[in-house]
Amino acid sequence: MPHNELQRLQAVKRFLSLDLNKDKELQEIVELASELCETPIALITLITEDIQYMKYKVGTDLEQIAREFAFCNEMIEQEDMLVVPDTHQHHNFCNNPYVTGQPNIRFYAGAPLITHDGMFLGCLSVLDTQPRSFSAAHQKLLRVSAKRVIQIMEFDLSLKVLNQQYFQAKDSAIKLRSFFESSAECHLLIGTHFEVIVFNKNMAEFTQRVYGIKLYQGISINEVLEGEELNAFKSNYELALTGVPVSLERKMNYNGEDIWWAITYTPCLNADSEVIGVSYNARDITRHKLHKQQILDQNESLRNIAYVQSHELRKPVASIMGLMHIFEEEGFTASKEGLMIMKQAVNDLDTQIRKIVSYTEGVYANSTEKQT
Repeated sequence: MPHNELQRLQAVKRFLSLDLNKDKELQEIVELASELCETPIALITLITEDIQYMKYKVGTDLEQIAREFAFCNEMIEQEDMLVVPDTHQHHNFCNNPYVTGQPNIRFYAGAPLITHDGMFLGCLSVLDTQPRSFSAAHQKLLRVSAKRVIQIMEFDLSLKVLNQQYFQAKDSAIKLRSFFESSAECHLLIGTHFEVIVFNKNMAEFTQRVYGIKLYQGISINEVLEGEELNAFKSNYELALTGVPVSLERKMNYNGEDIWWAITYTPCLNADSEVIGVSYNARDITRHKLHKQQILDQNESLRNIAYVQSHELRKPVASIMGLMHIFEEEGFTASKEGLMIMKQAVNDLDTQIRKIVSYTEGVYANSTEKQT
């Protein structure tokens, strides 16, 4: 087996599966080779692990033969033209069934089909049922024609690969754009000169609504923002241009409306890891912030309730319990002064209970808002 046989077989399979656009041209080359070399049979063949395929032919109806009987099998190792003036006089071919039987081949000449990276695919061959000589001019013609065949085949293969890559890239771009546009966040890609390269629908709508400015490719951020907002944006953008990602949360007021943003400035790199722009992403986290504040408020209310329960309730309860102990010792009779102290303790206890009820109602109200 040749040292590169596995790679060669892979190359052959690629061309066998190729739906060539130049079928007519290749068939014309076969017919021209037969005519100019004055042979009744001409073939373009591809040879696999065990079969030789006759892809284009004239003078025969054969579609394929076993590789062991293929004349061009001899060329795989030498990768040079093979000329056999009389097969009956050649030790490798005299017993070939296509020599001893139909179509009784007596003459063979073949030029190898070799790809630009050195893979032997098959050959362009001319054959005759009579022994004959093959001039240098005919040999040159066959070599040149073989090179033309491989050029056509490789050109079509390249077109197929390019088309596949194009449609794959197009499909990926469509999916990426769909994700980009369906995102609920605001996206910008900014070049190294502070210019907008691309933006999504959300960003365009937000900029139009808040700033009254229509985004377009190439617009400078200087034309959109101003003042402190511009300075903050530019500072973070310039830091990202040095290769340092920036993440922050910021509250902004737009015409009386407060919006909390989670913002990132991410360096965009090329294949050589050079920064070629900045990806800006802004996510509205206002609801998250409000929810977080509600939780903080609720926790504060619970802390107040716990404080009242552990401290402020203890004093009036202790007073009442002390007075009840005195009344019990006095046979459950009470002086006016004792009853007045009891009344004050009861009022204090009622006040603290109302505090707890108020805090509890506040916690419940916040919880209900969160659920709605």
